[in-house]
Amino acid sequence: MTRVSLIQHRGVAIAYHDFSNIGDRQEALDAFRQSAELVRAQRAGSVLTLTNVAGSRFNKDILDGLKELTAGNKPFVKAGCIVGMSGLQRVAYMAVTAFSGRRLPTFQAEDEAKDWLVQQG
Repeated sequence: MTRVSLIQHRGVAIAYHDFSNIGDRQEALDAFRQSAELVRAQRAGSVLTLTNVAGSRFNKDILDGLKELTAGNKPFVKAGCIVGMSGLQRVAYMAVTAFSGRRLPTFQAEDEAKDWLVQQG
């Protein structure tokens, strides 16, 4: 299943990460690999990312993989944000942002997040 793709919003390319409803370790690691391949193939400092985490669950392995992905993608990302975050996911969010040193605003609606990203581009 492809979970990472380039989409267009108002003429601007966004790397869309559909990490929704992931709970299986291998599924998460496959999605993280897809992200690394797409994002790291772009010019440094050029990528806008939108990550949907609605309904996803995490464990230590998934959290560690997400930390590594976020830190590894950092040099390529101009701006990124997250949608679909629930209460428990905020714990993982805080760990990932602290580890990676990235600022990742959260939004409730995808359109709001896409509009914000376009303004960053």
